[in-house]
Amino acid sequence: MTIDQGPMPCGSLPRRQTHGVRVQWADKLVQIGGGAPVVVQSMTNTDTADAVATAIQVRDLAFAGSEMVRITVNTPEAAREVVAIREQLDKMNCTVPLVGDFHFNGHKLLTEVPDCGLALSKYRINPGNVGKGQKRDQQFGAMIEMAMKNKRPVRIGVNWGSLDQALLARLMDENAARSQPWDAQAVMREALVTSAIESAQQAMDWGLAADQIVLSAKVSGVQDLIAVYRELAKRSEHPLHLGLTEAGMGSKGIVSSTAAMSVLLQEGIGDTIRVSLTPEPGGDRRKEVVVAQEMLQVLGLRAFTPLVIACPGCGRTTSTFFQELADKVQTYLREQMPIWRSQYPGVESMNVAVMGCVVNGPGESKHADIGISLPGTGEQPVAPVYIDGQKGPTLKGDRIAEEFQALLGQYVEQRYGRRA
Repeated sequence: MTIDQGPMPCGSLPRRQTHGVRVQWADKLVQIGGGAPVVVQSMTNTDTADAVATAIQVRDLAFAGSEMVRITVNTPEAAREVVAIREQLDKMNCTVPLVGDFHFNGHKLLTEVPDCGLALSKYRINPGNVGKGQKRDQQFGAMIEMAMKNKRPVRIGVNWGSLDQALLARLMDENAARSQPWDAQAVMREALVTSAIESAQQAMDWGLAADQIVLSAKVSGVQDLIAVYRELAKRSEHPLHLGLTEAGMGSKGIVSSTAAMSVLLQEGIGDTIRVSLTPEPGGDRRKEVVVAQEMLQVLGLRAFTPLVIACPGCGRTTSTFFQELADKVQTYLREQMPIWRSQYPGVESMNVAVMGCVVNGPGESKHADIGISLPGTGEQPVAPVYIDGQKGPTLKGDRIAEEFQALLGQYVEQRYGRRA
C-alpha cells in the first residue's frame, strides 16, 4: 500500500501539527494531516444517479491530479449507483478514493443502502443539515455509527449558509449578555468554529476516533475564511480542509480562493484544499484541480508539474510567437506528466523559461533548468537555449517550437531518467 502525496519539498513551510487521517481505496492511501503534504481534492457536478457520466468525470479529475474526489449522494437512486461508480473506476484502474457528500437524509441513505457506505472511502457530514432538535442528535449519531461500523473517516463540514440555527440562537443570547457585545459578523464566525468543534467532540463521545475526523468551516468571504480557520487551528488538533465556498467564476474565483488559502497555508494551516470554481458554460471542471496544484507549487508546498516562467510581453515583443510557444510548452509538460511522473522522478520540480526578448530573456533562461530566449521586435532572428545555466544550441527558422520541445524531452530523459 502506498501513500501518494510524495515527500515534502526541501525547505517547505512548517505545518501545523494535527492527527493524521488515512483515506484509502484498494492500494491507494492518502493521508490528511499528521505531517503529510497538503492534499488536493475536487468534486463532481454530474448527477450521481448517472453512474457512467460520474465515473468518467471522477476519472478525469483524478487524472488531472485530484487525490480524492467528492460526489453528491442525495437520493436513494444516487446512493444505489455509488457501487457501480466505484466498480467502473476500478475497471479503469482508477483507485482514487471517493468521498460521499451527505445532507439532510444521509442517515437514511447510509442505513438503507449499506453498500453505498462501503464503496465510499470517506463521508462528508454537514452538522447544520442533519436535523433539528432531538432529531439532530439521532440522525447525526446514525451517520457516525455507520462511519464507525464501516471504519470510514468523516469530514465534519460546517457552512455558513446552513448553520445550526439552535446553536446560532444560543450564541446570540450569550453575546447579548456580554458587557461589550460582539458585532454580528464576529458571532457568525464563532458559530462556525463552535459548531465544528462541538460536533467533532460529540462524534468522539459516541466512539469515533480523533484520527478519523477532518474539520472544515466554509464561508465565501476571504477575511472571514482567514479569521475562522485561524481560530479553528488554535482550538482543534483535527486536520483542516480549506476552501472558499461559492468562490465564483473565472478570475474572480481564482483570485479569491488563492488570496484566502495562501495566507492560511503560509501560516501552516490547512491539510487538504479544494478550489471551488464555478465552471463557465461548457468549461472544464479540471481547472479547479490545476489552480489548486499551482497554488501549492508556487508556495513551495508541493510539486506537481514543471513550471513555465514566461514574460508578460511589452512593446519589444509585438509578435505573439513567444506567447504561443509558452502555451504549447505548458500544455506539453502537463500532458506528459502522467507518463513522466513514474519514469522520471523529480521532473515535477523542473523550471522552464520561455522569454520574449533580450532584456531579461538570457538571464531568466539561465536561472531556469532549461530556457529559451526568443527574439524581440527588431532583434536578430535567433533563439539561444540555456541548459543548467549554460548556453546551449541556438535555434532559428520555422521549427523553433518543435525543436525546443524535442530539447525538453531530451533534457528530461538525461537529467531525470533512472540510472541502471
